[in-house]
Formats: sequence, C-alpha cells, structure tokens
Amino acid sequence: MKFSWSYDLPTSLQVKSFLKTKGISRSLLAKIKFHGGKIEVNEMEVTVRYLLNNKDKVKVTIPDEAPHETTVPIDIPIDIVYEDEHYLVVNKPYGVASVPSQVHPEGSMANRVKGYYVRQNYPDQVIHIVTRLDRDTTGLMLFAKHGYAHALMDAKLRAKEITKKYTALISGQLEKAEHGFIDAPIARTTDSIITRRAHESGKEALTEYWIKGSFPHATLVDIQLHTGRTHQIRVHFAHIGHPLMGDDLYGGEKNTWITRQALHCRELNFSHPFTNEQIYLELDYPEDIAQWLHQHEQQEVNS
Repeated sequence: MKFSWSYDLPTSLQVKSFLKTKGISRSLLAKIKFHGGKIEVNEMEVTVRYLLNNKDKVKVTIPDEAPHETTVPIDIPIDIVYEDEHYLVVNKPYGVASVPSQVHPEGSMANRVKGYYVRQNYPDQVIHIVTRLDRDTTGLMLFAKHGYAHALMDAKLRAKEITKKYTALISGQLEKAEHGFIDAPIARTTDSIITRRAHESGKEALTEYWIKGSFPHATLVDIQLHTGRTHQIRVHFAHIGHPLMGDDLYGGEKNTWITRQALHCRELNFSHPFTNEQIYLELDYPEDIAQWLHQHEQQEVNS
C-alpha cells in the first residue's frame, strides 16, 4: 500500500521526523525497511536520514502484513455498515464476543471479519479492532484494515476524536433532567474478575445521557461515554438505581422481549484520517429493543 505527501515547510527536515508527523511509528519504519517497503523522495529511493526540502514529494510503500496471527477465519456473514480500503464498520449482533477467548476460540467478530477478509482475498488479513463491544451489546464496531490505519485511528481514540453514542433501555423511570451526567469512579469488585463497581478507589469515569422516552417501568436513553472503563454504562446506571433492562449481571431483569442487556452502539462519528472526510454512521434499533418499544408504545396508546 502506497501513501504520498508533499513537504511544504521552508526548512529542511529528515524523512523520519516528517513521517513521524504522519503517524508512522519507529516500528512501522522498521517494517518498511526490513520487510519489503520503501521510501521515495521525488521518485528516488532514500533512507530515513534523507533531508527533505520545500516542495519535495514523499512516497512510502508499506508492505502487506504477514498472516502471523492466530485468529481462525470462520464463514459466517457480517453486516457491513461502511467499508473502504482502510476501515470496516460492522453491525455486531448480540451473543458474539469482539475477540476470541479460551471458552469461545472461534465465535467472535474477529473470527467472522477474518473469514470475510479471506473470502475477499484481501492482501492484509490481520485483524485490527479499533472499538470493542461487550458480548451482548449490539451495534457499530470499527475495524482498521491495516496496521497504519489502526495506528492513526487509535491516536484519534486516545485524543477523544471518535464519537460513539449508545441507546439503552434502563429499568424504572429516571426522574431527573432530560440531560445529565453520571460521574463516579469505577473499580473491580473484590469477589469477581468479571464485574465492576462504582467506588472511590477506582478510575475516573464519566457518562453523559439524554432521556429519549419514558415508560411506566423503563426509560429510553441515549448515552455518550467520556471515559472507556469496562462495563461503564452498565455499572453507572446500576449505581444510580436504574440497571439496564436484561442485564442480570448488574441487577437488571429479563423479560419476554429483552433477554440481554438492552444496550446498542447506535452512532459512530469520526474524521477519516486519510481523506479528512467526516464519517457519520447511524443504525436503527436492534430487533429486540424495537419490539419492546413497539409493544409498550402500543400499550400507552391503548391505555
């Protein structure tokens, strides 16, 4: 894969310093040097110590990634929401983990995406997950299709330049303002390696929410995370006495329609690192939440 830039500064600069400003790390430079890539300035191959001058044209060829990873490809279709040569966004169903585990080595979204890459015969087939979701959370999940794309998007993630918004059904009526924050540190629980709790000993965690609908025994909320703690949404709403419907791990009750935590990553918004295009993606409600809303809206109309 090739990338090109024009060097427009009046003073000279080494190639390696210039490429650092483009998000190319030392490890990626080593890969370019030792695994079949190359760096060219004005169509002439150079080393990273070459001094750039104003108006120089820089071209970098990044070699394909060796298929060294152990993720097993599986032939299960994926619901593609967005794809270009650098990124893939899928709609993850519930009951599917983001990554393989010892218990589920072949059933994850990573396995499914790897299968898709194999079927498409893509030259880069290493899986790069940018945003993960819990096993029973549905919605938008972002993959980078090569290591350089992953590094650039990971930098945006750390800089909080990727916006993700969730929709959830929470138990009970949230008798607060239509817009609010839950600001409570999150720590591990003392008796489990899985669950978390709101506790002063934990790490800072901030959740923003907007009430979108109220029902006799539930509230529909949109949510944006300002930190990325494990189970953050689930822990925070349980902490204020409104666990997610279906989330029996944190005190939410299952019902006819909702048999898992009613949480859906519905919106994803980012500036494309290569094109600077603003990418805005939005999904409808998943089937179980949509059915619950339809049923209870009908009940309100008929009451």
